[in-house]
Amino acid sequence: MWAEPRLLNSAASALYALALFLALYAAGFMLAHSPAFPLRAIRVHGDLEKVKRGQIVDALQGRVSGTFFTCDIEAVRSMFQTIPWVRRAQVRRYWPDRLEVTLEEHVALARWGQGAEGRVVNTRGELFTGRLDEERAAHLPLFVGPEGSEQEIARSYAHFLELLAPISLRLRSISLSPRRSWSIVLTNGLTVQLGHDGEKDPVRLRLARFVEVYPRTLARSSGRLKYVDLRYPNGFALRIPDIQGTQSRNSTQRES
Repeated sequence: MWAEPRLLNSAASALYALALFLALYAAGFMLAHSPAFPLRAIRVHGDLEKVKRGQIVDALQGRVSGTFFTCDIEAVRSMFQTIPWVRRAQVRRYWPDRLEVTLEEHVALARWGQGAEGRVVNTRGELFTGRLDEERAAHLPLFVGPEGSEQEIARSYAHFLELLAPISLRLRSISLSPRRSWSIVLTNGLTVQLGHDGEKDPVRLRLARFVEVYPRTLARSSGRLKYVDLRYPNGFALRIPDIQGTQSRNSTQRES
């Protein structure tokens, strides 16, 4: 090998390249960790209503470390997303000494579940934990269903609202049972049992039929109606609590 000048030159070139790489790496490491590039500021942007400045300060207090180059961006993003009502946080470095953070808040669509856990469904059908004031909570519908069904219920809620628009009624609650039976409560207090969704007779078709006949039939006596069962192929059953009948002690069921 020592008698081969070409091999010696190649080996020497490789060693020089390695030495240069190591020198550049060392210089870069020292530069990145140098106190000459401190992280001085974090600027937060976003259309924020629920997230307060104090929550941001508390979440980040003493937890952001490193220089402009070494600060863990992913860790900072995760810290912001632990703040209640923060759906997503985007973080990027902004030369020479700060981080730019853009926050997206959850937009509440409905309350979730029968308990008082403070769980909320956002407009994307995602479940999160957030405190609602009493006035705001009173204007939100209630979603009830098995865990993991939030998006399915949110989609059905949008479809049902569209179907109910011609009769100017909205939903007070929407429920999906563990056996996948649908029921809704309207803002006039009427409970509508929709039943199971099927390919031949989907619940949206049943509700559409109900909306079609409602103005000329049930609307005139809606103050007395408490329950409508749409699980019939050619009609529906009514329950009117203040009418006593011979078929039931508590209610009379009529089909139409």
